[in-house]
Amino acid sequence: MKCGVVILFVFFSGTKTLSAFSVLPNKHAGITNSFVLSDAPRISSLTSLGVIVDANKVDITEGIERDVSTMEQWAGDYGIQRAPGLGLFMQDNQDGIADDYSVYTTEPLQVGSTVVLVPNQMFLTSYQAPQEFGSALEEAEGELSDAVQEYHTSKKPEEVIAIFRLYVKILSEYEKGVDSPWFPWLNSLPRRFNNGAAMTSACFECLLPYAAELSMTERTTSVNFQKCAELLQYAGVLQEATVVDVDLLKWAYSVASTRSFIIPGTGGELVIAPLADYFNHGAEPEVEYQFDEEFNLMMYTTTDVPAGSPLRLSLGDPTNPSPLFATYGFLDESSPATFSKIMDKETEMEELMFDKSKLLFYKDSGDISPQVWDLLLYAYLKEEDYDTSQDFYQAVMAEDEAAKFEYHQQYFSYTLEALREHVDGTLQSLEELSIKAMGKDLSTHPRIPVILKHNDFVKETFLQVQANIYSMM
Repeated sequence: MKCGVVILFVFFSGTKTLSAFSVLPNKHAGITNSFVLSDAPRISSLTSLGVIVDANKVDITEGIERDVSTMEQWAGDYGIQRAPGLGLFMQDNQDGIADDYSVYTTEPLQVGSTVVLVPNQMFLTSYQAPQEFGSALEEAEGELSDAVQEYHTSKKPEEVIAIFRLYVKILSEYEKGVDSPWFPWLNSLPRRFNNGAAMTSACFECLLPYAAELSMTERTTSVNFQKCAELLQYAGVLQEATVVDVDLLKWAYSVASTRSFIIPGTGGELVIAPLADYFNHGAEPEVEYQFDEEFNLMMYTTTDVPAGSPLRLSLGDPTNPSPLFATYGFLDESSPATFSKIMDKETEMEELMFDKSKLLFYKDSGDISPQVWDLLLYAYLKEEDYDTSQDFYQAVMAEDEAAKFEYHQQYFSYTLEALREHVDGTLQSLEELSIKAMGKDLSTHPRIPVILKHNDFVKETFLQVQANIYSMM
């Protein structure tokens, strides 16, 4: 989060306008994560597509229209404030389906303007779950921690537990149907997600190892949540009908993992703030979030924004789209670069303390980050001349650019050939993976189009790098 930004509090539209630091109306006072819900009509169950659907609960069937307008009215009625001109606009998702919403402004905004304020009473939180669900969570959370450590996933135990607590909260509110205070928000959410948790086994076969590994981590975590949900059924927290509904459990996982905000300084605690969760990702975002002294969540602009512009939030590293693809299920086509996919040198990466976010190929120019050259040379020297590899290692650790330059000049032909082999091999693999993907039945594997987009993005980047390499030979 950027420092030194002056926050401007503007007059918000809505049925109940509040100043930025005011408390909620009396009907909210003293209520923890609960608020008054007006009486809602009871609707009998109906049959849709041969499946019995409880019309008093959210229908999560893919293709069901999202009720966003009711959510917006509900948000205003219960104190969520937004700047004049701020609206939600429907757009096609990356499947070409009109089911996605983006936040836009029809009026110009100055840097530091608060555009959305969500009172803390409206949050769904990870930290209040133990109080709400009691000791029943302990066994499930212990199982999750053990699973994370056993499978050595990229997720930390505390991160997984925070998501799990939101997951349980979402399922609990889903079970209440229209009696849940959050029903309008739940009913506005997407029914379809394209992230790793939603993929079929065949989807992973169509991805390069790095993206497949990240996506499989999401699916493995989701499956572990499903197993732990059974423990909560036995403890009386969740209903049997919930824990046997795999589609519902996947949906709840995707909601919890894609629509939550990290609370800074809490060790990974999460909140979901309705309406604020509608901000999409941008490589060059227009907004950031912070919590005020009363712990309300504020979205504010970090730059001047012209009228008619989208308002976007950074959801992750803009130079590496694969983690965003695995976690959120979209391809950030504005990303300037992608990880070089050098997966066979993990040991050398660790020894050099290189992060994948620094081992980049650039999409438009075909440029190669210096760390890629360092990694390839270090790996080559370890095999051919161990003593020299240790001298080069010391130069890297000391950031001695002059010494590194001499090594790179001496061994350039070897590292260039290693890079050529890697890039040519990856392009061949991408061609084979895309052919395999295009042979899949989309009715059984509906996430294939997004996977093909991801593979095409990587392919175009690698083709640029390939052209760059061949110009050096």
